[in-house]
Amino acid sequence: MGRIFDLLEDRTFKYEDDKELPEYNIHLSVRNNVLAYPAMGVALARVPVFQQGSIQFQDFVFAVSDEQLKTFLGNVRRRQREQNIRKITVFTDRRHGLFREDEPITRRVGRDEVVLESSVKKEIYRSLDQFFAADRSFYNKYDIPYKRGILLYGHPGNGKTTLVKSIAGSVPGPVVYWQITEYTGSESVKDVFEAAVRLAPMVLVIEDIDSMPQEVRSFFLNTLDGATSKEGIFLIGTTNYPDKIDPGLMNRAGRFDRSYEIKLPAEELRLKYLRLRGFTAFSGEQGVSLAARLTDGFSLSQLGELYVSAALEWHDSGTADVETLVRGMRGELDKGRKQEWMRETPASIGFFT
Repeated sequence: MGRIFDLLEDRTFKYEDDKELPEYNIHLSVRNNVLAYPAMGVALARVPVFQQGSIQFQDFVFAVSDEQLKTFLGNVRRRQREQNIRKITVFTDRRHGLFREDEPITRRVGRDEVVLESSVKKEIYRSLDQFFAADRSFYNKYDIPYKRGILLYGHPGNGKTTLVKSIAGSVPGPVVYWQITEYTGSESVKDVFEAAVRLAPMVLVIEDIDSMPQEVRSFFLNTLDGATSKEGIFLIGTTNYPDKIDPGLMNRAGRFDRSYEIKLPAEELRLKYLRLRGFTAFSGEQGVSLAARLTDGFSLSQLGELYVSAALEWHDSGTADVETLVRGMRGELDKGRKQEWMRETPASIGFFT
């Protein structure tokens, strides 16, 4: 076996250039390892098997006893969960199956950075804190199953994603993010929930749940109703189109217990957002109050674009005309609502009759 291993790679590298800072990693090849844990009485081996035209690999586990193997596997599960707390596991359904990627939490979003209606924000975070309380006293005292589900719905660009980022950075548990697509199938539903249960207690975020293919919805609902499928899972579903969601998901205990509408921000929330963003640097306190008053109907993402426009104007000229900026953005927004893109008054060209 030693001679066989000598012929295989013992190092491999990984290069990722799609991040803010490119990452280069050189590590031991998992195809050429014998890993021994003498204190636990366990060893792992990946052995190459030479076949015609290719090399296959077989994995072996050696253990002194069944009990020591159980202890070892329990330790692996605990370490996996600890490592997953420092990152977000992202599942995306693609044409050729479920794709998994672990993304580090590069910047934590504080709860104070979440601009949301105060009563809704308080309820959501209170539910999370009760769920992750170490002694589970709330669930034990009132004999409540240890699982929870909430649905966030509303116009796009109003903070649902920011809320999820804040949750990922502030709860003492792993967060799994699942992007539903037209390729989502019953197999991926099964795989995602199995992965989630292994990390429990944890948060499972299902993005764009309205995109769930019709032929998969029955299997998905049955999975949610399973006796143990959600044990230790805090489920968060998000959608921009609640009218497209299966009625069986809305406010159904054991599926999604509560639904919260993430509304367009009122003037008070718009003012809070612009202050947090730093808009006063361009307009002063009076200007930021004016901007909050003039932007009725703007989403948080559109307020963010207003900030960028003000920053560009300030950088070029040292001033930022709030009224002109808002008026320009509102004109484009009105075109979008009325579907009047590139529509102009007909010109007087042609034959006269």
